[in-house]
Amino acid sequence: MDIIISNSSGEPIYEQIVSQIKAQIMSGTLAAGDALPSMRALAQSLRISVITTKRAYEELERDGFIESFTGKGSFVKGQNRELVREEYLRQTEQMLSQACDKARAGGIELSELHELLDILYGGE
Repeated sequence: MDIIISNSSGEPIYEQIVSQIKAQIMSGTLAAGDALPSMRALAQSLRISVITTKRAYEELERDGFIESFTGKGSFVKGQNRELVREEYLRQTEQMLSQACDKARAGGIELSELHELLDILYGGE
């Protein structure tokens, strides 16, 4: 499992871990039942605090992406297609919100934005 932490990113380290593990699960790189490194092992390999990895794993478990068993470790949970779709929708909404902010700042009209989205999504 590859995780790359950026100290120059404005995103907290635990969120970087969460987003990268979610991406690997959603892409199929990590499959249902795959074991994740222990919190301690991940912390050592990334040279971060165990508390940070614990926070990331807790968030992943809360969001339904992993499940943890005392004494056994943490594993990728079988994914509900609706949960994966909802995560893609959430990420898309976040990116579109940023795109809309840039469009407004650049004076791009909504009709132009619609046209651009139609082209990029595979329309004309």
